[in-house]
Amino acid sequence: MTDARQLGGFQTFGRSLPRVFAGHCPQCNEGKLFASRFRLCRACEHCGLVYRREQGSMTGSMYLSAAVTEIFAAFVAVGMFLLTDFGIATGITVGLVLVALFCLWFLPYSKSIWVAVEYATDVSNDEDWVDPR
Repeated sequence: MTDARQLGGFQTFGRSLPRVFAGHCPQCNEGKLFASRFRLCRACEHCGLVYRREQGSMTGSMYLSAAVTEIFAAFVAVGMFLLTDFGIATGITVGLVLVALFCLWFLPYSKSIWVAVEYATDVSNDEDWVDPR
């Protein structure tokens, strides 16, 4: 089997993405990623990988969530314009509710994706705190 450090960033990201989407540690796939729906655990209870090592480490997930939500909002706006005959007030109300619900639904996924991005970056940079498996 190939040593995981030799895989590189994209392959490590591809390997860890299904793990974090399942709510597991990107490194060992054993420990849980979230303490609750919106709260990331500090570290993996199985292998000890720290998910948030520094202040502001999840800023990337915030930008990812904002970008994906904006794209979703654009699709909602275009879809409502083309497929409904809502008035302005109804369209804004329905659109805001849909976008807010999407944002709440997507937030844990954006955090998960960002944990996988940081992990893949750490592996490709050969950081000493990661132990790819």
